[in-house]
Amino acid sequence: MQSWWMQMTDTDTVLDLRDSPVPAPGPKQLLVRLHAASLNRGEFLLGHGLHGKAGSWKAIGGEGAGEVTAAGAEAGAFKPGDRVMGRCAGAFAEYALMEVAEAIPVPANLSWEQAAAIPLTFLVSFDMLVLQGRLKAGEWLLINGVSSGVGVASLQLAKALGAHVIGTSGSAEKLAILKLLKPLGLDVALCTRKPDFAAAALEATGQQGVNLVINTVGGTVFAESVRTLAFEGRLATVGYVDGVVSAEIDLEALHAKRLTLFGVSNKLRTKDQRAAAVPRFVAEVMPHIAAGRILPQIDQVMDFEQLPQAKARMEAGGHVGKIVLRMPVPA
Repeated sequence: MQSWWMQMTDTDTVLDLRDSPVPAPGPKQLLVRLHAASLNRGEFLLGHGLHGKAGSWKAIGGEGAGEVTAAGAEAGAFKPGDRVMGRCAGAFAEYALMEVAEAIPVPANLSWEQAAAIPLTFLVSFDMLVLQGRLKAGEWLLINGVSSGVGVASLQLAKALGAHVIGTSGSAEKLAILKLLKPLGLDVALCTRKPDFAAAALEATGQQGVNLVINTVGGTVFAESVRTLAFEGRLATVGYVDGVVSAEIDLEALHAKRLTLFGVSNKLRTKDQRAAAVPRFVAEVMPHIAAGRILPQIDQVMDFEQLPQAKARMEAGGHVGKIVLRMPVPA
């Protein structure tokens, strides 16, 4: 089979398309013939530590959708021919192994490309908004870098939960697209790449502040994000595309307003820890997706061989939502 591999050094990444053997599923795994897989910025970012030791080669891709071709002895109800989506290592390939605990049946209303854009991004958003963020209907959410894959997923999930959403982006064009996103558009759009959005966020919330901030940008906006928070507000850090990994913390605000600051990463979690939220996600979020109330925002679908171009588009920041690879048609 064909699969994409990547070598990450301290300063750069190198991609290589290889012929690799088709893997065999373990007892609690599925072998999936992938039809689509989507890109996630973190797997290409230097310093995120998601790729492993610098200089090593690794099969890449973190999520995809396809058809089960073989199932392990302890695969439960899953069987060959089932349409599944999920997080899986080495997803930029014709075949990949998916843990049974991570596999999610694909609703009939989704295309392969739509299904591939859901698992990792929406599970991260579910972690931030529901499991840790405790976002409720009527509350305010601020998303820094709202046009990213995680940003758009968080916007859609928050609106489905009945929350109000403020989003920042340096592109007025991207914000206009997200305000018109049906049926879950952005409530307040702030066009800025600078840490200067607190006043506008406070004005939008009647000076009460936002209840939850999703920081996809990094340290440059951390202090300003804290300034936007309401009493008992929460701040989630999910990335640092700005490369800034430290920031000052206003201890007076943290103390007086009883704030909660938390990180969202799977880097140090075990397989069981990563999979623990999947049943709740299936029960609480998948009905919205199956009913069409939430549909992933796909920026562009590109051919499997175009991963270098897809990566370049992501790194240039030209996308709104997810960039998806379409796998080769079987011979």
